[in-house]
Amino acid sequence: MLRYLYADALSTYPKLRDTMFRDRAAQFKGRLGWDVHVNRAGEERDEYDLMNPLYVIWQQPDGSHGGSMRFLPTLGRTMVNDHFSDLSDGQNIESPLIWECTRFCLAPGAAAKVSGALMLGGLELGLGHHLTHAVGVFDHRMVRVYRRLGWGPTVMGSTGQGRDAISVGLWEFTPVIRTGLLQRTGIGRDVSRHWYDRAFNACKSA
Repeated sequence: MLRYLYADALSTYPKLRDTMFRDRAAQFKGRLGWDVHVNRAGEERDEYDLMNPLYVIWQQPDGSHGGSMRFLPTLGRTMVNDHFSDLSDGQNIESPLIWECTRFCLAPGAAAKVSGALMLGGLELGLGHHLTHAVGVFDHRMVRVYRRLGWGPTVMGSTGQGRDAISVGLWEFTPVIRTGLLQRTGIGRDVSRHWYDRAFNACKSA
């Protein structure tokens, strides 16, 4: 199932929290070799995790982490503005209608549908919060994922070539995308909306 949790609520789900940060270490430090910090508990955390971000998390039946993404409003500090503004012509991306998405992570051995479920969760978040776009930094390996799911970004700028390419992109939140994501994941629309409504006590459908 999908859960939408702010950082200050993660303590309610300690197994989900701990396995998420350990899976991030396994992916970003272990498999991808990124220059990220891993603490003594084997967890990958950074300064943006201290800003009470909103996590969209796929929770496995045993309560552990299956995959996740992290969202922050762009009116505050964001990774794209702090470290990648050169990819957007030096212009900070700041809008109440645009949130940043980072740390797209899949647990080792995650089912094929988890990546699509996370994208669906991100879409429900955007539509439910009346946002227009998500912005994020992505590397070459994610291009195939976005293409397969049928929801690719508008690329604002890139650096590097081939497998080393890094880009900043904008994803538009539009209901049209929902149908394809539901079909690809096998998740019912009512179920998807229920997960969102349960988290935010929302009553209106996007």
